[in-house]
Amino acid sequence: MNKRIYLASPHMGGGELKYVNEAFDTNWVAPLGQNVMNFEKEICQYTKAESACALVSGTSAIHLALKCLEVGEGDIVFCSTLTFAATANPIIYQGAEPVFIDSDYETWNMCAIALQKAFDDAEKNNKIPKAVIVVNLYGQSADYDKLKAICDKYNVPIVEDAAESLGATYKNRHSGTIGDIGIYSFNGNKIITTSGGGMMVSNNYEYTKKALFWATQSREAERHYEHKEIGYNYRMSNVVAGIGRGQLKVLDDRVYKKEEIFNTYKEGFKDIDEIEMMNICDFGYPNYWLSVATIKEGSKVKPVDIMVALEKENIESRPVWKPMHMQHVFRDYKFFSSLEEGSVSEDLFNRGICLPSDTKNSIEEFNNIIDIIKSKFIVKELV
Repeated sequence: MNKRIYLASPHMGGGELKYVNEAFDTNWVAPLGQNVMNFEKEICQYTKAESACALVSGTSAIHLALKCLEVGEGDIVFCSTLTFAATANPIIYQGAEPVFIDSDYETWNMCAIALQKAFDDAEKNNKIPKAVIVVNLYGQSADYDKLKAICDKYNVPIVEDAAESLGATYKNRHSGTIGDIGIYSFNGNKIITTSGGGMMVSNNYEYTKKALFWATQSREAERHYEHKEIGYNYRMSNVVAGIGRGQLKVLDDRVYKKEEIFNTYKEGFKDIDEIEMMNICDFGYPNYWLSVATIKEGSKVKPVDIMVALEKENIESRPVWKPMHMQHVFRDYKFFSSLEEGSVSEDLFNRGICLPSDTKNSIEEFNNIIDIIKSKFIVKELV
């Protein structure tokens, strides 16, 4: 069997062990310690965020972000539909009700037209949302000027789900710092990893102060263990924070490599009219976390045909995220489409494919992937 080629897997830079060893040498292997505090500072230095709180996952960061915004029982939260379930699940944790918003074809992210439709409906029913969660899909920022103009009109804060987009920018601002609260993920498949972990950032220190309190079991500043609020065991470990500190030093290199991968695919498929790479907007710089393509409507080759062909060569690929409004667990909640019929997000799910984007692989290996994919189209044309 050929060497396994993954969609995206951890890529150590070589400097991580220094910080991990420091955690062991100082016996700070439990939560807290210099790695946690310095990782937060270094994320702030990199992104220009005012404050940060290191947590066990991006999901926990979204959960605490919603608590900071006082989302609770019976509240409404608007949420991008084209995303992973971890974006929407914390809405349910808080006893709130998600309303899903469609994408646009330009960014693949939340569509301003669909968002305005949702606000029109909310205003009519006297149920303005408590927050809007906007996802930066596959490493590219949403078009925040359009979305913020609508949210600001209703005085509704934005939680920016930048789980996939650390290192990306929007109009010279770092992804994750444009909304009222931003979140990052350091899961194993992200552009940098701590093996598992997340970060909540904000230019409002009160938010991160509250998040830190809740993440450490809401322990009051007393000699004994005193608790006046429900808390969570959400604080990042000092050991994995050490991995994150080392990874952060190679983030720009990873973005450069991810862009090279994307451009290799784009060049490789330029003669195949049926394959279109995800559009790259000129309002910012993505981190190209995953290289994603769509197969044109009417093509005899379907995304599943490509996935099966790659699987035979021990190469991993995946469909585009299945929209939340199509998921069984969320099917009873409202959804607002960009279109009169159907939806952009459903179309992208049906025609999309996430291509192998592992930064450890060589250009030769990516060219081999391209040849495998191109052969499917050549075979179809000959038949």
